[in-house]
Amino acid sequence: MGLKKILQEVKDVLKTNLIAGLLFLTPLAATFYFLKFVISWLDKITNIIPPAYRPDSFLPFPIPGLGIIILFIILFMTGILVRNYLGKKLVGLWEYIISKIPFINKFYTAVKQLVETIISGGNKDFKRVVLVEFPRSGVYSLGYVTGVAVGEIQDKTQKKVLNIYVPTTPNPTSGYYLIMPEEDVIPLDMSVEDSFKLLISGGIINPEDVCKKGGQK
Repeated sequence: MGLKKILQEVKDVLKTNLIAGLLFLTPLAATFYFLKFVISWLDKITNIIPPAYRPDSFLPFPIPGLGIIILFIILFMTGILVRNYLGKKLVGLWEYIISKIPFINKFYTAVKQLVETIISGGNKDFKRVVLVEFPRSGVYSLGYVTGVAVGEIQDKTQKKVLNIYVPTTPNPTSGYYLIMPEEDVIPLDMSVEDSFKLLISGGIINPEDVCKKGGQK
């Protein structure tokens, strides 16, 4: 076995193991630091407690994640409050007041609907992944059907049109709201989770089911 071949094998072993280590440790470290950031941010909730009553004022050491416990208690107690008769009346009064404030009422309603959609798991249409020709003809983008347009929009178009959300890459929290005729939308079989892998990676990571279908063609 020549020296050149030995060096090539050593190089291949180093490359293979370094890549394997990178693929394992990078998402692990990113997840760890993300959780650390979230826990540290939630721990700031203790600032709403008067200084004399904060746990760190009488405990000999700080308790990481205490903010999560306090947030859980606040959410639980608030849930009990808004579900009883008096709480429902107060919520109704609050929403009535908010509805009379320009701009704020739109923002409040939009956030409330978004939270309700996430908690309820979304409706059937929200789970649909589609392809749309955007930003121009001949160029396709991933989109998500968020519902069927109703009211004036549906009346003016004289056809069934869908609400489509086209996210940006690699940050899917921003994007474009499109209204498109149903016949111009191409349905996909991939799940929302698989489509996000494809989207966030900019096409580098292909979902397994997409790869299998591609290999069968």
